[in-house]
Amino acid sequence: MRVFITAATIEEWMPAFLEIDTLYTSESNRLKVMFHQGGVGMLANAVALTKLVYEEKPDLILQVGIAGCFDKNTALGNVVVIKEEVLGNTGVEEDGKWKDIFDLKLEKPGYPPFEKKRLPNHHLEKYNLLKLDEVSAITVNEVSTKEERIQQLVKKYNPVIESMEGAALHYVCREMNVPFMQMRSVSNYIGERDKTKWEIKLAIDNLNKGILNYVDKLYKIG
Repeated sequence: MRVFITAATIEEWMPAFLEIDTLYTSESNRLKVMFHQGGVGMLANAVALTKLVYEEKPDLILQVGIAGCFDKNTALGNVVVIKEEVLGNTGVEEDGKWKDIFDLKLEKPGYPPFEKKRLPNHHLEKYNLLKLDEVSAITVNEVSTKEERIQQLVKKYNPVIESMEGAALHYVCREMNVPFMQMRSVSNYIGERDKTKWEIKLAIDNLNKGILNYVDKLYKIG
């Protein structure tokens, strides 16, 4: 089984890369784990993932990273998996209302790879091996900071997590029939720009513990 662990930046998976058992990266004949950098943002990530699928033929892609959270009942540092993605700022704002590509009738709600305007992951029953909380996410090119915009997104999509790459994973893998999973660790709450209140180190530490535990589990079922 060929598994690629990908993130926007190498810092997000580097602790796991340095600690992972060589059994999983070079010695085992039934599990081969490799690390990959996808780049920041949907555009870079979509291109990198498409090349990865064509060139490496992965059996599973695990996207990892830190992320912002809309739900203040979710503790900073908590690790979750994403059950569905939404394109959060592909559209237009008119008369104070946000209209996405489905509202504008530029895309059909059920036209592949979309289902009911979303990009769900149907592989979680098999691959959410750590039984992490499964939550909805939104992907944006511009991080949400204004309260009015945040409320627009919450009202329309009810997301828990926000990232800049998640939808690229879901779109590419659904389109190309590759099993995938997205694991995110909460580093901050959406709208909070005082970085002294962020928990980036805690989020990265917990994320990488999750990566290592996940690979252990994957090997045992492999």
